[in-house]
Amino acid sequence: MTRVFNVLFLCTGNSARSILAEATLNKLGAGRFRAYSAGSQPKGTVHPGAIRLLERLNYDVSEFRSKSWDEFATPDAPRFAFIFTVCDNAANETCPIWPGHPMTAHWGVPDPAAVEGTEEEVEAAFVRAHMMLSNRIGLFTALPFDALDELVLRNHLREIGAHEDAEA
Repeated sequence: MTRVFNVLFLCTGNSARSILAEATLNKLGAGRFRAYSAGSQPKGTVHPGAIRLLERLNYDVSEFRSKSWDEFATPDAPRFAFIFTVCDNAANETCPIWPGHPMTAHWGVPDPAAVEGTEEEVEAAFVRAHMMLSNRIGLFTALPFDALDELVLRNHLREIGAHEDAEA
């Protein structure tokens, strides 16, 4: 039986980047990973640009919602093996104490929701953010988890967040 790793993606508003990461890992890591997302100060709605992109990529968007990280800091919440911050603000905030002491890393991605401009420019920002996250998640899911000790795995997670090709 394959172990399923629970993963939480954090961002301040939980409206764009963390939602994109949740969707991507649940698709790419199906069977090995179960992804969730949350924010320290959730916007309350998922950004329409994130929804449009995910729909174009054939994701079921019916379950996505902007939610607080407090939902995942309760005793009955899923136990996380990994927690990734995908925005610089969340990386600098004091996070709740997560049960089980998950491995953490910062995988900063520019905020597509902050882009102002034409519809095409905003769409391009969401596509770039999704590509960066997809590249990092692809590297993450390819790691040989059973063969790595904790220190080596932590180093790999940090390296993925700083990976130059993540912006390609």
